[in-house]
Amino acid sequence: MYEDILLNMKNHAEKKNLRESTVHSYFSATKYFLNFTNKQISDLTIEDADAFLTAKRLDGISPQTYNFYYSGIHFFYKKILKLNWDEEEISRMRRTRKLPVILSPQEMATVIQATSNLKHKAMISTMYSSGLRVSEMTHLHYDDISRKNCSIHVRDSKNRWDRYTILSQKNLELLTQYWYQCGRPKGILFPSSSTGSYLTTDGVNQFFKASVKKAGIQKKVSTHTCRHSFASHLLEAGTDLRYIQALLGHKDPSSTELYLHVSNKTLMGVQSPLDLLAEVVL
Repeated sequence: MYEDILLNMKNHAEKKNLRESTVHSYFSATKYFLNFTNKQISDLTIEDADAFLTAKRLDGISPQTYNFYYSGIHFFYKKILKLNWDEEEISRMRRTRKLPVILSPQEMATVIQATSNLKHKAMISTMYSSGLRVSEMTHLHYDDISRKNCSIHVRDSKNRWDRYTILSQKNLELLTQYWYQCGRPKGILFPSSSTGSYLTTDGVNQFFKASVKKAGIQKKVSTHTCRHSFASHLLEAGTDLRYIQALLGHKDPSSTELYLHVSNKTLMGVQSPLDLLAEVVL
């Protein structure tokens, strides 16, 4: 029913070099909006978009869900309908920025040790030791691993940036053991055993959580916890934030500065002003 809209969205998205997953996300939000309004596309107005988003906000949906609809509808109006959109009048919802959950080095070691499946163990170790997103880890290829330079080439990441990150010697030894015992893959480094293609991130998240539970850790975590822990532990070890930013592939320094709030390093050695008042008797 909306095939022409999807095609138009794809054409415009290609000009901006957007990911296919982003296009489908925009299309999904737009399709939901069109079904909700039940109007002919030629009759749509800015007021329709405003009414829809206002209704969603009043329904109490999360900022993340609201912004999902916002992004798709905004793209549809601007690129397909060619209608003006006042972003001050119809704006995104501010997201509450919560501090990420961090596992201590000892907890990460326990999780890796609790993972009996060698392939799963190598994947968790790679995410933690190199600070990779789960999607970056699942899309690694054999040639992305450099033994000589002790580095990993991360291609076409979330921000469309290629980058290099560090390769731990211990992780290299684990990857070598995995490679020899699990079919010596020459293409995709961690292929699906059933399809030979890339693993789904949901599947990785499931076995990671299972390992965390087996390790007796009660924290609410996801695979992204490995990346958060990597950054926090580097900061605690004295690594400059600029290097951590480069290793993580963050465009915005503020994304990396978040770890200042969760690292014990930032609290160590900081003296309260009350303790500086020597003459005060409590």
